[in-house]
Amino acid sequence: MAGTPSSDSVNAVELVGVSRLYQHSWPALTDVNLTIEKGDFIFILGATGAGKTTLLRLLYRQDLADSGKVKVLGYDLKKMPLSDVPHLRKRIGIIFQDFRLLAERTVYENLEFVLRVIGTDPKEIPGRIQDTLNRLGLVHKKDSYPHQLSGGEQQKTSIARALVKEPDILLADEPTGNIDPKAAADIMNIIKDINYAGATVLMATHDADLAERTRRRRVTLDAGRIVRDET
Repeated sequence: MAGTPSSDSVNAVELVGVSRLYQHSWPALTDVNLTIEKGDFIFILGATGAGKTTLLRLLYRQDLADSGKVKVLGYDLKKMPLSDVPHLRKRIGIIFQDFRLLAERTVYENLEFVLRVIGTDPKEIPGRIQDTLNRLGLVHKKDSYPHQLSGGEQQKTSIARALVKEPDILLADEPTGNIDPKAAADIMNIIKDINYAGATVLMATHDADLAERTRRRRVTLDAGRIVRDET
């Protein structure tokens, strides 16, 4: 089947000569080459408009590259049939800066919704949610609605929604951008723990100081090009 991952794939992500144009003219990414091994923790750095979010969107196949090859967990995303996209997304957790929680659902129901969408056995759902909420210290908020949560609690719920899928890859787009410093530190500790547990983490941020303090690999984009890649 086209797009099926090879059994000997060792990389979580591989981009070769990837370019992405918006409106057929504006270069969001240009000739990007990037290899990320399973279990790595990578910061994608750059100013607003540098191409960070576009790069992440390519990895969960929200967008397709105009040229070059994008492989995630062994899948060639351009060759992947649409019927295989849900299988890929089951293995990827996504944390957004603006949380994107379902306002009319409680914390518990936000997580339950995700598990039902990806076809989790209904018998497993309560235990998976309970374990995830325990891990993030959110059990006491399980019946709260998003508007009843602080910014940090909303972001933790967003992380819980990604984590409950037990993903192989975690994509985080500016996850500390809209919360206070203490909550941001808590979020970073949670993300590092997720990485220690085995998940590959790609975190987009404009905060170079945060990346420096965390001492992980840093890939810097400028105007859609990789200008620095350092450990």
